[in-house]
Amino acid sequence: MIPSTIKALILDMDGVVWKADAPIGDLAAIFARIRERGLKFVFATNNGTKTPDEYQQKLADLGVEIESGQVITSAMGIAFMLAQKFPRGTKIFMIGEDGIRVALEEKGFEILSVENAPQAQAVVMGIDRSINFYKVAEATLLVRAGIPFYTTNTDRTFPTPRGEIPGSGSWLSVITSATGIEPIVAGKPFPYLMELSLERLGTTKEETLIVGDRLETDIAAGQSVGCPTALVLSGVSSLEEAKLWQPTPDLIAESLSELVS
Repeated sequence: MIPSTIKALILDMDGVVWKADAPIGDLAAIFARIRERGLKFVFATNNGTKTPDEYQQKLADLGVEIESGQVITSAMGIAFMLAQKFPRGTKIFMIGEDGIRVALEEKGFEILSVENAPQAQAVVMGIDRSINFYKVAEATLLVRAGIPFYTTNTDRTFPTPRGEIPGSGSWLSVITSATGIEPIVAGKPFPYLMELSLERLGTTKEETLIVGDRLETDIAAGQSVGCPTALVLSGVSSLEEAKLWQPTPDLIAESLSELVS
C-alpha cells in the first residue's frame, strides 16, 4: 500500500502501535516488514508521559528494538520551546509526569511543588494521571495572573482497549474555561514535532509518510508541513470522519500492519 516513493515513516504511537499497554497487531512482525522494505522510521508522539528511554524499553518488551533517538515526544518539544525563551534555572509549575519533568530538567529548569507554585515563571501542562484539584487551582491562579502558559498537546481523549478516556486536552479545558486563556502548544497539530522528525530522518517531506490515528492532530500536522499522510483506523478517527476531512489523507488503512503489508 505504501508507494515506492516513500523512504521513511513518522509514526504516532497511541492508537497506531498500541492502546495503553496492549499492542495493535504483531509488532515484531510489523517492524520486521518495515525494515525489510528499507524504510527509515521515527516515532513522534503527543504523549509526553514517558521519556524516550522508557519508550525504547516499552517497545523492546513488545519485540521491537529501536534507538532512543528514534522517539520524539511533545515533552521534548515543549522543553525546546521554553529553552528558547527562558534561561536555565527558570522556575516552572508543571502538571505532568516524568516525561515532561525529565525533559524540562535536562534543559536546566526548576520544577516547583504545589506549595511553591506561586513562585512560577511559567506553567506547563500535559497528561498527569495524578492530577487533582490543588494542581488545577494553582495553575489557574498563575495563568489568570499572566504567567506564560504552555501545553504539550490538546488531544481531548486517549485510546485504551476499553475505549477513549480523557486526554490532556480535556484536563486543559478546565483551566482554559476558568481563565479564558489558551496555551501555547508544542505538539501536533502544530508542526514542530514533524520538523524535528524530518531533521532526525534526513529525508525530504515528499518522501516521508506521516502515520497516525487522529485526523485533527496527526494528519493535520503532516498536512501542515506538506508531507503525505496515512490514517490508520485502529485508534480514534473513523472512516466516516476521514471521508469528510479536507484534504483527505493520502492513504487509509485498518491498521499499521495493513499499511505496510
